[in-house]
Amino acid sequence: MIGLVGCGAMGGAMIARLVEKGHDVQCHDAMPEARARAEINGGKVCESLGELAQECDQIILSLPNAGTVTSVMADLVPHVQVGTIILDTSTSEPDTTKTLAAAAAGYTFLDGPVSGGPGGARAGTMTMVLGGPAEAIAALRPVLDDLTAKTVHVGPAGAGHAAKIANNLLCAANLVLVSEMARLAQNCGVPLESLLQGVNAGSGRSGVSEVNFPKWILNGAFDSGFTMGLMRKDVGLATKLAAQGGLDLPATQAIAAIWENSREILADSADFNEIFKYGASENV
Repeated sequence: MIGLVGCGAMGGAMIARLVEKGHDVQCHDAMPEARARAEINGGKVCESLGELAQECDQIILSLPNAGTVTSVMADLVPHVQVGTIILDTSTSEPDTTKTLAAAAAGYTFLDGPVSGGPGGARAGTMTMVLGGPAEAIAALRPVLDDLTAKTVHVGPAGAGHAAKIANNLLCAANLVLVSEMARLAQNCGVPLESLLQGVNAGSGRSGVSEVNFPKWILNGAFDSGFTMGLMRKDVGLATKLAAQGGLDLPATQAIAAIWENSREILADSADFNEIFKYGASENV
């Protein structure tokens, strides 16, 4: 039996996907509207974390931050069955994951943060970077194959979250840089569509130029399901990780400053692709 804690946009989409693939899913969330969404998506709502832990030997966490992960685990652990595997798909912090994994007694704690947004979760096309024992990942393989199009085992506990932070920082940087290149191209008389064709045929291409711009920016949709606030949080995690390691990363600091300064015109609730509006003129 699969348990899922955190039935928001990502968690709710994962519930719908797992149910569609034939899994029985028990779920829990502190928010009534999230529990209602879980039921609509086919999940069975548990009234407490203890009830969920007693029913499930594979548990997925889809939570907003490391603090929430720690709090949920404090309530969950006393009820966890021996042999349970807990997979944290949240964008958490490596040190938090290492601490929770080291404290695991009779169960296994893995980190498996994901990319692809709610749409990818619903379609089973997410990418997941995993940290933890290979044998636990192998035991989860049927579930992972139903949720993702690609998984990468990057190392021990905490490695998945470190890799996800690096990935999101690169995405944040590329969004800023491609937006600035859009302004440069306009100044040279090159339409944005033509710029992207050229870039995507060359060495400067990225997921942002190949996916984000055509899918959410060029058409003005800005509806990826991932917000400015979430990306600001992830960029902040990158700068925090650098500071903890005593690293001087000037480019990271510059990108972080741009995302923070964009609060002047872009609220946390805005789609994260709208950073384009901060880095590019309105008539691009």
